[in-house]
Amino acid sequence: MLSTRMPSSAVENLASGRVFNFNAGPSVLPEEVLRQFQQDIWNFRGTGLGIMEHSHRAAPFQKVLEDAIADVRKIGNIPASYHVLFMTGGSSSQNFIVPANLLSEGQTADYIVTGYWGQRSFDDATQHAASYGGRVHLAASSKDTNHSYIPNAAQTRYSGPAPAYVHTTSNNTIYGTQWRTPSGHERLPELPAGTPVVCDACSDIFSRPIDVTKYGLIYASAQKNLGITGATVVIVSDELVQRASTKIPRMLQLRTYVKEQSMPNTPPAFTIYTVGVMAKWILDQGGVHTLLDRNVRKAGLVYDAIDKASAFYTPHARLEDRSVMNIVFRCNAGEAMDVKFTAEAAQQGLAGLTGHRAAGGMRASLYNAMPEAGAKALAGFIADFAQRNG
Repeated sequence: MLSTRMPSSAVENLASGRVFNFNAGPSVLPEEVLRQFQQDIWNFRGTGLGIMEHSHRAAPFQKVLEDAIADVRKIGNIPASYHVLFMTGGSSSQNFIVPANLLSEGQTADYIVTGYWGQRSFDDATQHAASYGGRVHLAASSKDTNHSYIPNAAQTRYSGPAPAYVHTTSNNTIYGTQWRTPSGHERLPELPAGTPVVCDACSDIFSRPIDVTKYGLIYASAQKNLGITGATVVIVSDELVQRASTKIPRMLQLRTYVKEQSMPNTPPAFTIYTVGVMAKWILDQGGVHTLLDRNVRKAGLVYDAIDKASAFYTPHARLEDRSVMNIVFRCNAGEAMDVKFTAEAAQQGLAGLTGHRAAGGMRASLYNAMPEAGAKALAGFIADFAQRNG
């Protein structure tokens, strides 16, 4: 039986047949976007065919691809000197695609590891670097505290004055830390002059404004803020594309995707379509500046509830490094209470709050599509649960 203490927003959501989806990915999508998917799967723009039935070479999908790229450019204010590409293999495949293209013989790439996926990026690049005659160097890591903070300049040691690139992870989905300013805006590490930044932005891309020109390459798989699983968006400067290796297999070369307009083979057409629909939704919301304000407000509601019950809960991330996208916390009473929390939350229409096994506890993902009502419902449950069990 559902608790009579259930927040009214959760009651209304359940009555509609939906729950609040706090999963880290695949993750929440806006209801209006889901309705658009329903329509277009059945009959896309009056063609009599569903979007999944159209050839990727046919005019209707060509228009989808062109619009998706154009809208991503608008969202990110991406200059003409950068390419917007759709690739496959998720962000994990970029772990070897990036060094294969950008790490030349005799060069060193520096990695700042601030979480599980940053470690995977470092490990995969290290495994393959010798094949290219290059080297991978660990410039900084927050592993000493199970990735509860972002290293500062004093904790970072680069390999030299001219690394091939520096790799960062802008938001750490599992541990709930983020490279950000106090207001939630982007923050980059201090870098050797002229060094390109490669950024895994999988879980916070287009949740806030970013200055693309500060980066050489940004990549993000689509299942968090940009659509559904199956595609990876890559934003890369033409300078890096032109100097990238030609000695690797054709289907790993960035220039192949530039030349073939993201279609060197049959692309994940439906996923690209969903990115396009989500991109239009972001623009309709007022763009990334509006979303930043909304996302900071949503996260503030949840963090405030946790902090007010500090005798009962402990957040994983250091205060100044707390993620706006993924909030990781645990009950001070131990794992059994965490399990009770997530079970009761699920009964009340707050789904997907179990933390990743590497961090434990709970994790609330507040991506762009999470409505403010969801954050309020979770904050109310956090307060109520502590009162009933503390």
